[in-house]
Amino acid sequence: MDRGTVGSASRGRLHVGVRHHGASAVVTAAGELDHHTAELLRESLDRCADDGYVRLVVDCSQLEFMDSTGLNVLLGARLRVEAEGGGVHLAAMQPVVARVFEITGADAVFTVHDTVDAALVVG
Repeated sequence: MDRGTVGSASRGRLHVGVRHHGASAVVTAAGELDHHTAELLRESLDRCADDGYVRLVVDCSQLEFMDSTGLNVLLGARLRVEAEGGGVHLAAMQPVVARVFEITGADAVFTVHDTVDAALVVG
């Protein structure tokens, strides 16, 4: 059951929203994820893990830019939740963001879905 948006934060060029959908936390990142804004996403992902959500779906549909700092935040969240038996699922990546994953090979370590709905269906 979708409980709606349970939190959101904004820091300049990045807005992060969090909602819960059953056993999953859906974290939406909108804007630019880089060295100056990455901590905002890290805090949101950490809070979800602290609250017991080990299945994290990151909605990238509104993410316009991401650098290696943002990638490292996602990799760190992945390591944390996988240690608890969970995973990080990426959804609806824009081509410019998907390219970062392709170039670095990180697309091989994440489960990537075309849509958030598709990510939520996968158990």
